[in-house]
Amino acid sequence: MNMNRRRFIQTSSVGAVAAGVMPQILFAEQTGGHKPNVVILFIDDLGYGDVGAFGCPDIPTPHIDSLAETGVKCTWSYITNPPCSPSRCCLMTGMYTQRFGKAGMGRGIPIPEDHPTMAEFMRDAGYVTGMVGRWDIGKSQGPLARGFQEVACIPPRPGGKSKGPSYHCIDRNGKEAYLTDIQGNYLAEFVDRNKDKPFFLYFAPLGIHVPVTHAPEKHRRRAPKASSKRKAIAGSLIAVDDAIGKLLVKLKEHGLEKDTLILFTGDNGGDPKAACRSHPFRGGKGKGTQQEGWVHTPTIVSGPGTLPTGTTFNGMMCTMDFYATAAAVAGKPLPERCEGKDLLPFLKGKKTGDVHEELYWYNAEPSDPKHRHLQAMRWKQWRLLKQNGGNQWHLFDMHKDPAEKKDLAGAHPDILKDMKKRHAAWVAKLPPVRTPNEFKNYKGVGGGEPPRGWGWATAKGHPKLPMTPAPRKKP
Repeated sequence: MNMNRRRFIQTSSVGAVAAGVMPQILFAEQTGGHKPNVVILFIDDLGYGDVGAFGCPDIPTPHIDSLAETGVKCTWSYITNPPCSPSRCCLMTGMYTQRFGKAGMGRGIPIPEDHPTMAEFMRDAGYVTGMVGRWDIGKSQGPLARGFQEVACIPPRPGGKSKGPSYHCIDRNGKEAYLTDIQGNYLAEFVDRNKDKPFFLYFAPLGIHVPVTHAPEKHRRRAPKASSKRKAIAGSLIAVDDAIGKLLVKLKEHGLEKDTLILFTGDNGGDPKAACRSHPFRGGKGKGTQQEGWVHTPTIVSGPGTLPTGTTFNGMMCTMDFYATAAAVAGKPLPERCEGKDLLPFLKGKKTGDVHEELYWYNAEPSDPKHRHLQAMRWKQWRLLKQNGGNQWHLFDMHKDPAEKKDLAGAHPDILKDMKKRHAAWVAKLPPVRTPNEFKNYKGVGGGEPPRGWGWATAKGHPKLPMTPAPRKKP
């Protein structure tokens, strides 16, 4: 192991770097120029109560749980713009995506080219940037075009299918395999290849994306306590946990545990129809999405030797903060438009309370306003909510009533009025909601998803890696 990557917990204050940019608390650069690694694990459709560390009683997730044992469990962590595509855009931009008109699913609405993605930022900060899994950010704007230098290819699908999600694939030996299992191997390959360089690795598996009927029986059997309704979700999540385990084994093998900050969360809550568990909250993806379970995900930040171990942070935070935290680790100031905050002072106890005093939601899906439309706000213990595109506002005390069963709008008219006013003022500053049709002639670079084949695709200017293209379908 390269010992000069140790002791990266020291911090230093730096002054303002540009007009309108607040001073950042940054990680000190390492002797020899090395910086800590940053890994983001962004799980698809993850219910708050489906992880052992967050109280799940029937699905074993030992590797995910080990992150909580070596780090900080974050109990009030939010997705500010569900569902999946805008959620990923928010993560990668560190800002409310409503700022550039992406206020619903909006597949096809690209990230503005004048705003650096987290991958572009980390690449320019001297990191090798790698991605394994699902992109789902822009149909004409792929990961290789937005800062990722090494992207794991999507293996060929069984039966020669080429469209729609596929949870199974054909491995290099020509045998059918579960995609999440193969992606775990990719994580290990990336660490092996870049163990001597600072790296930024983003893992966004398609599992446990609903529907979960695809989960292999061999994984389902490993959750004997799960009911028949939860066997499928259990099998898929166990595969994700296995993949994370492969990553952790490699970090330990190369002595990189204390040189790596890992941020774990989901893109939005799980689907109750698939028997996902959002306890102690209600709702999730699909019908009832306006409830807390859609936007509240289990989050863990692990940094052995840097963060306290086995602790809990109860402050309000969100996935926008991942960008700011990565920037602090890299020792570089945030781009001006980023709205997230560095989590590290809060997780280390140097700051207390909420990371954000308030958070806002304004999701408008033009094609399906009742299903996707969400207007909400969080402030202190309060959640303001307008459901299903209706006109009535509701108010809940999330600390006393996490399941949102008792509407307190009538009991606290002053709080209701104040939060409505602030929410309206925030929405009034947003640009008009955009639609994908406005970008149908947009010519992005690199396509919208990782290339298909076996191995790794690389960005222009990055050393080529072994890659075998997927066989073309016979005419």
